Amino acid sequence: MSERELLDEQVAYYRARAAEYDATSMPEGDPFAAHDEAIRTALRGLAPVGRVLEIGARTGAWTCLLADIADDLLVTDASPEMLGIARDRVGERPNAHYEIRDAFEMPPTHEFDLVAFSFFLSHVPPDRFEAFWSTLEGVVAPRARVFFVDEGRHFMWREDWIDENEGIVRRTLVDGTVHRAVKVLWEPDELTRRLAVIGWDASVMGEGPFYWGLTSRR
Repeated sequence: MSERELLDEQVAYYRARAAEYDATSMPEGDPFAAHDEAIRTALRGLAPVGRVLEIGARTGAWTCLLADIADDLLVTDASPEMLGIARDRVGERPNAHYEIRDAFEMPPTHEFDLVAFSFFLSHVPPDRFEAFWSTLEGVVAPRARVFFVDEGRHFMWREDWIDENEGIVRRTLVDGTVHRAVKVLWEPDELTRRLAVIGWDASVMGEGPFYWGLTSRR
């Protein structure tokens, strides 16, 4: 299976999962609420921001916050089903616009003051890491920043690994269908070093089973 086929299967998985995503992605009682709020507080601290691009919005869990701090927000996802739920969740906001986009194929517009993505970096294949950040370099304006949050390495739950070294997992939906997806778990220090090698100054901090980071081009 080629990398492109795996990415296409990952998109198909999230399209199929859209209707059940919110119900199945959060543990009952949300034991991580304090960690989530700490990261959201860090993101709020960036306000105000001009042009913002959200990549991989999924069902819009972070979109409302981004719409609060942005003069203009472009919300993107490769799944039209996810994007539709995000739009309904946020409601009509004059500064929020929605577009189906492949995060790996964005044109170099150099127009955004902030690019943000939550729980997306772990879905970037190891061999696409540099290319993905090169794509981001093409969309950010001078002195722009990139904000991200994701799941790190931890022992609170385990993935159903097909190949942990290659970052490939097996995901089963409520209807019993099985899909393959990418899952790459980073340590904050490891990710900081990797970004520095390719020319990004990053501050990456752990927060419970998650990490969040803020980075910009040198």
